[in-house]
Amino acid sequence: MLASDSGSVLRPKPPIPTPYPTRSLFRPCCFDPGSRPAAPNLTLKMELLRRMGRGCFKADAVDAGGRDLFDTRRRDLFDATVASSPNSVPLHLVIMVNGIIGSAADWRYAAEQFVKKLPDKVIVHRSECNSSKLTFDGVDTMGERLAEEVLSVVRRWPEVQKISFVAHSLGGLVARYAIGRLYDYSSTLTLVSKDCFSEEKSEYSKQCLEQSYEPKIAGLEPMNFITFATPHLGSRGNKQLPFLCGLSFLERRASETAHLVAGRSGKHLFLMDNDDGKRPLLLRMVNDSGDLKFMSALRAFKRRVAYANANYDHMVGWRTSSIRRQH
Repeated sequence: MLASDSGSVLRPKPPIPTPYPTRSLFRPCCFDPGSRPAAPNLTLKMELLRRMGRGCFKADAVDAGGRDLFDTRRRDLFDATVASSPNSVPLHLVIMVNGIIGSAADWRYAAEQFVKKLPDKVIVHRSECNSSKLTFDGVDTMGERLAEEVLSVVRRWPEVQKISFVAHSLGGLVARYAIGRLYDYSSTLTLVSKDCFSEEKSEYSKQCLEQSYEPKIAGLEPMNFITFATPHLGSRGNKQLPFLCGLSFLERRASETAHLVAGRSGKHLFLMDNDDGKRPLLLRMVNDSGDLKFMSALRAFKRRVAYANANYDHMVGWRTSSIRRQH
């Protein structure tokens, strides 16, 4: 990845050592100890889902000169010239999250463009802990993995001060769960200039300390939360899956069998989960729920945007729960 200086090369920081060196695509928190070649029926399901979502975020792996722009074992992109200069490490961390049957490779091109356009502003991390069949594990399990991964990235880049999320499809729900886990409402003491009365000294002062409250995500200032084609309200209901053509008997069947195709994620998307008698997870995520501050966390971001495809999306279309706008 090059910036404006032709001598600038992409040199990601070395990844944190992992006890599983032969399985470099997953960090320990995301390691699947039961990883084996997929069974034929699972392979078929994955290929079906892959074809339905085909065409989103595809990118070439090499530049015009035939050079590989990205080391697939490392997920942090930044401008090497900027990062190597004293006191000039970018302060804004962007976390990119893939959707169902996706991987970090889905965001390759977009991540490169972020760094090209904003070389001195951003460090981009493409999440790697939820890929392929791991995206069947459920929004909550994937969200917990993502939260752990974000914390590990923040520890790797202690200079960063701001954080943004950019997520695709199911990844938007996973990111919403993760920020609910990462939310913190901290208080700070700030010296302000104004007339203050000190009860201890019984006198007025021109300066005093004021306590202010600031919401944080993973200890950072939340900036942008952006989703693309995310079914925020799930996929259950009339015409929520465009490829079913609005046929009620197919939609009922899809709700009943979604878990056979997409595991717990399918249950969550169709609001068919009932863990320990609780309401479906996506319904719980429209409010804060116990120690998971879903809406407080979302509200903390200065900018929140939901995008949807106007055409050619047979999974999450324009009038589905990704945006619900006809015009």
